[in-house]
Formats: sequence, structure tokens, C-alpha cells
Amino acid sequence: MLLARSRHSAVWVVTAAVATLAVGRVAPVRAETPAAFCKRIGTDDTTQPIPEDLVAAVNAAFGMRLPTRVAVDTTVFRCVGGHVMVCTAGANLPCGKANTKRAPSAGAVKWCRDDPDTEVVPAVATGHDTIYAWRCRGGAPSIVRQTLHVDPRGFIAEFWKALP
Repeated sequence: MLLARSRHSAVWVVTAAVATLAVGRVAPVRAETPAAFCKRIGTDDTTQPIPEDLVAAVNAAFGMRLPTRVAVDTTVFRCVGGHVMVCTAGANLPCGKANTKRAPSAGAVKWCRDDPDTEVVPAVATGHDTIYAWRCRGGAPSIVRQTLHVDPRGFIAEFWKALP
């Protein structure tokens, strides 16, 4: 019975390793800290959930007091130059890559068609990942100004913090 479990476990480990290689995604080795993983891997844009032991550092980095479960459920890390970068998602705080397109979204076009001269097109219409503030002029969306910056990897810089 023990031998059967060992063989099953070995098959599962090999299958998981092959699946990881097939997908091309690199993941931290079990029990490897994000700091050790990032040091080993260098740069990886794949966002991954933080472990509980990073909650205090995340709270310190963002000046927050999130409970452990909330922090773990809403915060991700990625690796940049061997360092851990963290982002805590919120209503208007996306942790994915930024939308740098200067063309309006379908939602912004519809918003301006319905309200042709509004001063602000809300994020629900533009998309939360845009780096621009939009308004409507004569029924057409137009960029007012750039409000956020993009880091060299394509993420919104203001939402990401490096951990020491």
C-alpha cells in the first residue's frame, strides 16, 4: 500500500513538472520564499499569491493594516530583477498589465454616446487598467491627461511596491 502511494506521488510530481514545463510557467518550489524564488528566477511577470508570512511586509509597504486573510486574498507578487514586487488589488487598483492604448474602449464610446459632454468618463466605462483620464466631447471620448505611469515591464507603477 505504501509503495502504491509512493508510485502515485512520484507520478503526480513528474506529471506536475511536465505540465509546468509545457505551459511555460515557472512557479516557486514548495517552501521556497518569494525572495529566494525571485533571486533565483530574476524577472517573471507572472503574478502569484503571496504567502501569509509576507502580510506584515505588505502592510508596511502600503501603510495598511489588512487582516491576514484579506491580504493573502488580494495581494500578489512578481519578480523584477531578482526582487519581490507586491500589489494589493482593490476596486480601482488592478495588478495586471496597464492599458496604454490611446484609443477609447467600447465602454467609453457608449458612455459618451449616452452622455455626450460629460467631464469625466468613469473607470467602469474606460476600464480600470487605463492610465488615462477620459472625458466626452460632442459624444466622443477624448483623453484629458495621463494619470498613471507604466513601469518597464508594463504594469502600473503606482500600484506596485518593492519589498526589502
